[in-house]
This record gives sequence, C-alpha cells and structure tokens, in this order.
Amino acid sequence: MNTPNNKRRKDSRERLEAAFNELIKTKDLDQITVSELCKMAGLNRSTFYSNYDGVHELAENVRASLEDVTAKLFLDEIKNSDEENNFMFLFRHIKENQALYSTYFKLGYDTKLPVIRYDMFPSAAHFDNRFVEYHGEFFRSGITAIIKMWLSGGCKETPEEMYEILETEYKERSHL
Repeated sequence: MNTPNNKRRKDSRERLEAAFNELIKTKDLDQITVSELCKMAGLNRSTFYSNYDGVHELAENVRASLEDVTAKLFLDEIKNSDEENNFMFLFRHIKENQALYSTYFKLGYDTKLPVIRYDMFPSAAHFDNRFVEYHGEFFRSGITAIIKMWLSGGCKETPEEMYEILETEYKERSHL
C-alpha cells in the first residue's frame, strides 16, 4: 500500500521530482508530460498518479519544498548569527543550489523569494515614516531581480561580490 510516509512512496516522489528538475531546465512547464517524467524516473504512470494529480501539482510541490527548505535554512542562519538579516548566507545558498533556484524562477514563482525580509523599523526612521511599504516592495523586488540576473549569468560573481552590490545600493541605511 502506498501510504503517505512509506519509504517506497518517498523514493517515488524523489525520483519524479529529480526527473522534473532535469526536464524543467530545457522545457517549459506545459511541455513536460507525465509519460516522459515516468520514463526518466523509471516509474509507471500509475505510480505518478498515486502521488500527484498532474504535472502542475508536481511543480507546486517542488516550489513548496524549495520554499520550506530555504526558509528553514535561512531562519536557522539568522537565529545562529549576530546579524539581523544575513544576505551573505542567502547568496551562498543560491550559489550552492543554482538549479533549484533557477527551477523556482522558471516556474514563475518569481514575484518575491519568501525568505527576503525587509526591516520596516529602520526604514520608517530613515524615510521619516513615509511610504515605508513602497520602500519595502522596492527592496524585495529589486533583490529578486538581481538574484534572477545573477542566476541567468551562471552565478559568476561570488556571494561576497553580490553582497557588496547590495550593500553599495543601501550603504546609507542600516537595515540590510
């Protein structure tokens, strides 16, 4: 029986997700078929459908998994760090997991990475408490854009260089 937490089910899901991650590198989501996923994963279609309703549900599962793992890692790093927002850690994590982040953005989940926080309190003081939500949105959208640009270039710059770029843009403010 294919119960939710058994080893066989977990293995099947991991194989399907690995096949999906490989296919999404060269295809758009709507071009990926259940048949080619199953062939690449070495599984039957019935196994696929016992785990997912379709390719879009698999894509959503991959997105949610990436967000959960990244949020946990990022929050653990913040908790164990002296810094309030450790963007250096985020850049290192992205560089080490380029394929996952590229998949995330290719799937269209690119409005904002869920781990990017914007500290409203220093911003409120810096901007005299005016339009703080707009400044926050500008920051989150901007950092998402530079991360996407960095990924599309193969992460040639080091995480330290990416942090320097970010720091240069916000050097007058202390809320990074």
